[in-house]
Amino acid sequence: MQIKYAEYVASAVKPEQYPKPCLPAIVLLGRSNVGKSSLINTLANRKGLARISQHPGKTRTINFYLMNNEWYLTDLPGYGYAKVSKSERANWQRMIDTYLQQRQEDKFYWQLVDIRHAPSEQDKEMWQRLRRLGCRQLLIATKADKISRGAKSKNLAVICRDIQAAPEEIICYSAVSRDGKEELLAKIDEFLPNR
Repeated sequence: MQIKYAEYVASAVKPEQYPKPCLPAIVLLGRSNVGKSSLINTLANRKGLARISQHPGKTRTINFYLMNNEWYLTDLPGYGYAKVSKSERANWQRMIDTYLQQRQEDKFYWQLVDIRHAPSEQDKEMWQRLRRLGCRQLLIATKADKISRGAKSKNLAVICRDIQAAPEEIICYSAVSRDGKEELLAKIDEFLPNR
């Protein structure tokens, strides 16, 4: 997979704002500040495509990026960030739930977790929820450049155990070193075999 074209196309809070046509989508989920915007920019080879904030919790809409005019990279609001009101968090959760239930395109869910930390309860709940729904899913352990090589395998084992993912369901990734990027592009190729 080579991404030659990437464009931000829409932000939505309700289904009538979702872009058309309804194309296949890679859907990014994860806690605030886990590195979703950095992953988008790295995959697209565009520094400012997705805005990166120093203040977690800034993504308050579902953001759609059109890739190669063939599929969407869809960024859902970060879950689990504590410095917003309960009502704001509840709104984000409703937005995510509505997207999961109502957007009918073929979807591949990429759930991001920080490799430096054990998965949160929200991480575990989201992974298991997608599994119950029979979704195609992948776990991405971000910020891999921030720990030693020796700590990586230990931390990945903890993440897999806690979240109940198989080792082949996780990719170690760094937006800084670009480790894992080729593996992610290969996963997109598998998801979109005829493109």
